[in-house]
Amino acid sequence: MKTTASLSILIVISVLQAFPQTADSIKYANLDPYYFHLNYLKDDNAMLIDVREFFEFKKSRIKDATNIPSSGNLDYAADTIDKSRSLFLYCTTDFRSIRVAEKFAEKGFRAVYNLEGGIRKWKQDGFPVEKKRLKKSYSTR
Repeated sequence: MKTTASLSILIVISVLQAFPQTADSIKYANLDPYYFHLNYLKDDNAMLIDVREFFEFKKSRIKDATNIPSSGNLDYAADTIDKSRSLFLYCTTDFRSIRVAEKFAEKGFRAVYNLEGGIRKWKQDGFPVEKKRLKKSYSTR
């Protein structure tokens, strides 16, 4: 009897270790467009980041967004942003922004938010985008 109880406990412990607890492993929050926008507006220390490529960003974007492409040097970007800032990330569908959110969370950012469904869902829910074309500027430093 003691053997089966001990064996059962060992099996339960093994199963729990094999499947990590997802709630503890997620270091960022996925927010639908309404709550993403609401939380961004409420946070005075927020930074809105569009992780799409520049050619996508220049066509349409959420107002006041900064473009940091997911294909760029995210380690450098993370090192230049104050860790106390709240980061609000988005891309087209949220595929790229989820990966960037994970990266920034690993780099020590404590308040990282991902726009669930990306800018596509943002527009679908009736939120505005800027469509004024941008030109890439180059620094002479």
